[in-house]
Amino acid sequence: MSAGAAPGSRFQRYLLPGFAFKAVVIGGGYATGRELVEFFLPAGAWGGVYAMAAATALWSLVCMLTFVLAQALRSFDYRSFFQRLLGPLWWTFELAYLALLIVLLAVFGAAAGAIGQAVFGWPPLAGAMCLVAAIAAVVSFGNESVERVFKWVSFFLYGVYALFAALALSAFGDRIQAAFAAPAAPAAGWLGDGLTYAGYNLVGAVVILPVARHFAGRRDAAVAGLLAGPLAMLPALAFFVCMAGFQDQIADAALPSDYLLQRLGLPWFHALFQLMVFAALLESGAGAVHAINERAAAAWRARRGREWPSRARLALAAALLLGSVFLADRFGLVALIASGYRGLSYLLLAVYVLPLLTRGVWLLRRRDPAPATAAPSLPSHR
Repeated sequence: MSAGAAPGSRFQRYLLPGFAFKAVVIGGGYATGRELVEFFLPAGAWGGVYAMAAATALWSLVCMLTFVLAQALRSFDYRSFFQRLLGPLWWTFELAYLALLIVLLAVFGAAAGAIGQAVFGWPPLAGAMCLVAAIAAVVSFGNESVERVFKWVSFFLYGVYALFAALALSAFGDRIQAAFAAPAAPAAGWLGDGLTYAGYNLVGAVVILPVARHFAGRRDAAVAGLLAGPLAMLPALAFFVCMAGFQDQIADAALPSDYLLQRLGLPWFHALFQLMVFAALLESGAGAVHAINERAAAAWRARRGREWPSRARLALAAALLLGSVFLADRFGLVALIASGYRGLSYLLLAVYVLPLLTRGVWLLRRRDPAPATAAPSLPSHR
């Protein structure tokens, strides 16, 4: 949305950013339950809930500051945003993001492969390639295509998680109740895991900057940012409550969701849930790749004075996805999450969150920040 253009609808201004942030956050590890096991389950039932609350608060704070700053600077892709935030060191974020993107897409591919294997008996690479084709198709059509995926997948996803929680409480509510009756882990344990989990997912606030073009002003950006944390964490909370009763059994499971679904013994819901996980992988991958496409499209417009063609979007997306999927096929889902995320979390905190909380706040305190010269409007691409 260029300067002077009409703002988006209330849905686009207040809920779409949270849905988009959730889309990037949910990914393969969250949707399958693997990340929840890795970061929250070791702290016990209540400790995991406390860790989620800490992560949600940090998400909301950083999303709010990011959206408000992006709206004030009219910076709707991460390159122009970090040119203002980091100056000549803006490229340090891009290197960190590219490293994270490879790990994220590898995780998504590994999760899609595991789903295809569990549901259809396919080789792992087959499910991953289905995901690659779907993501590439969505991102090749630009902003409106990606935002439609964020919207409709979100409605589907929230409905499935709500139904999952209801079925799980009915089937093994006694085990869940017993888990929450146990004492919480020491504060240092759950707090550290919650902040670490939040840290590497905070990049989602920058990944979805194209949706900031819908804001009418700083109030819209602030409200959307505050809502983004709870909107992203609600499905995880519902899922975590369900898995709390099986802490020992799912600690090493590549697909904790599949273990719980087998305990429910409802084949129709098992298929529905796996379809939802695939849809979540689609929206996560689309959001992550779309950020790269929008960064490249903005640079193309600045240099060539015309829109980046859809075939170029498709080619860049395919290159990123195929390379990452073969990485997933080589190392596997559990190893990628356990070894890749924590280090990247600290790196992103250094090049994004720390500058945002210091220089970013200083930029917002200025009376009238100048528009970012490298932030052209982002028209829709059909």
